[in-house]
Amino acid sequence: MSEIARLRWRCRRGTRELEYLLQRFLDHHLSLDEPDLRAFERLLDCEDDRLIDWLIRGDDPADGQLCAIIRHIRRSIGC
Repeated sequence: MSEIARLRWRCRRGTRELEYLLQRFLDHHLSLDEPDLRAFERLLDCEDDRLIDWLIRGDDPADGQLCAIIRHIRRSIGC
């Protein structure tokens, strides 16, 4: 399985909204640099409730790398 296919699979979530946001970001940013790609992978390790807080409710994670990728995702979806 290619790395992109693996990441796309990991974007699958319990809510359609969250899954849509993550997959849309991945599809539009396939050329992420290595640090951003690793931060995105770490983000995918997080629980859905936490991702909803960060991506939909606008909370910021305490972790600087996660905060940077969350802000990148928000900008890409117009939040």
